[in-house]
Amino acid sequence: MNKVPAGQDGKSAPDDTLLRIRDLRIEAKSSETWQPIVSGVDLTLRRGEVLGLIGESGAGKSTLGLAALGYFRQGCRVTSGVVEFDGRDLLTMNERDRRALRGSRIAYVAQSASASFNPAHRLIDQTIETSTARNASSIDATKAASIELFRRMQLPDPETIGLRYPHQVSGGQLQRIMTAMAMSTRPDLIVFDEPTTALDVTTQVEVLAAIRKVVREFNTAAIYISHDLAVVAQMADRVMVLRHGKLVEEAATRKMLAAPEADYTKTLWAVRNIEKPVRRAGEIALSIRGLSARYAGISHNVLDGISIDVPKGHTVALVGESGSGKSTLGRVVSGLLPPHSGEILLGGKALPTRFDGRSKELLRRIQFVYQSADTALNPRQTVREILGRPIEFFLGLRGTERDRKLGELMHLIELDASFVNRLPRELSGGQKQRVNLARALAADPDLIICDEVTSALDQVIQEGILKLLMRIQEEKGITYLFITHDIATVRAIADQVVVMHRGKVVEQGDRDDVLSGPSPAYTELLLSSVPDMNPDWLTNLLNARSGKIDNALPSNALRTIP
Repeated sequence: MNKVPAGQDGKSAPDDTLLRIRDLRIEAKSSETWQPIVSGVDLTLRRGEVLGLIGESGAGKSTLGLAALGYFRQGCRVTSGVVEFDGRDLLTMNERDRRALRGSRIAYVAQSASASFNPAHRLIDQTIETSTARNASSIDATKAASIELFRRMQLPDPETIGLRYPHQVSGGQLQRIMTAMAMSTRPDLIVFDEPTTALDVTTQVEVLAAIRKVVREFNTAAIYISHDLAVVAQMADRVMVLRHGKLVEEAATRKMLAAPEADYTKTLWAVRNIEKPVRRAGEIALSIRGLSARYAGISHNVLDGISIDVPKGHTVALVGESGSGKSTLGRVVSGLLPPHSGEILLGGKALPTRFDGRSKELLRRIQFVYQSADTALNPRQTVREILGRPIEFFLGLRGTERDRKLGELMHLIELDASFVNRLPRELSGGQKQRVNLARALAADPDLIICDEVTSALDQVIQEGILKLLMRIQEEKGITYLFITHDIATVRAIADQVVVMHRGKVVEQGDRDDVLSGPSPAYTELLLSSVPDMNPDWLTNLLNARSGKIDNALPSNALRTIP
């Protein structure tokens, strides 16, 4: 295991140390027993330094990040250790003093900005709330400072974007506004907890560039939590790898990338190494012809003249940045949004445009798997209840026949039969997504629309889910319409690729033809935005794009970021 000293000269530098965690041990209650989730971890962070924490789900990354705020989730307890911030132990400090530090000297940026903002309040009011409460500055002065932060975060229309509500900005913009909120009190330390995990690659580049720029300008120390080593490589000076609550490896970023010592560290890039052979197209399962769609109250089309063929038993990946129309197309195919024009054919027969106009048999044949299993699964229902309902509704099975089908599903998704009695909160992220998939499989569908089903999962769990999907497709002959922004996932699972931008198809064809080029400018933008393991990748990319204007590229394609 590599160890990096606190000081640049190899000696301790106590005056420069902002955060020191020693022998921290945290347990979480599971049923009637306590299980260790952080086991004797040490961590040191200097002022102005960015530390990357990586590892799969359940590694203890977020728990350790929250510990830096002196905060622990309900059901967790500290059994030993020290969490020292600027010389004061947060664990022995009273709660009033801890609260005084949070939001002023220590800040937190969560993974899901959309779930963290209050939908009923304007963004500027939420941004200045903490600053106004902590500082004696006037509201007008605080708003002016926040607008300047919006400008530094490369947000469009910084003077007026704060007047919008959360649902009126994109996911990437909301993530940057959350970072501006965290920076508003000029904290000494910010904990970034997976801030770009669910973003498309072009938006991720913008957010990473903006975060790195503002952190460097204010010389703020940061803990950057992620499961993606390539992303951490662009942000962190030093990296710690965690697994099962223990430190696996620690080193300066460039050293770890050049020569990781632990086998586990190498597996964190596992999904990047999957690449299934492309198969030739045969019978067409789903045909989309001249499809256009718009939302109520919007005069322009959000889908414009889409024509796609999806071969039976194949995987067609829809790729593009946020707002390109990928998920909207999935909603139209599933009947949740009626098209403005065009038609959809399933097995050569036209589908009724509306969900409520389709027979139970047609509903059975097309199923939808959503991105976030956390919000898609009813937290009050057991796995047995979640899967039992579609089995009864679509297949008409009850009693022992339903239980037999339930057992088949659990075997298919590679979960032990005992899991049927668990609630979603008793499952890991990967296990919840398997149940999410099993609910769609319970109907014995012909087509499954997978909407970003791996985007919020770590690399190791992604690999397991993708291999599971491929195995099920091989065994069942199911067709996938796979919505994703992750090019590595496309390489792993797709037979054909459809590139979408602003509601139109930019390019489509066999996976290798699309990804190997030559490609239209927008496809080139997507491919160039995929992070790699070179720690200079982001800097080189921004330099290459600086000052270049191409009307074929989207308006947010990093034209103004220095």
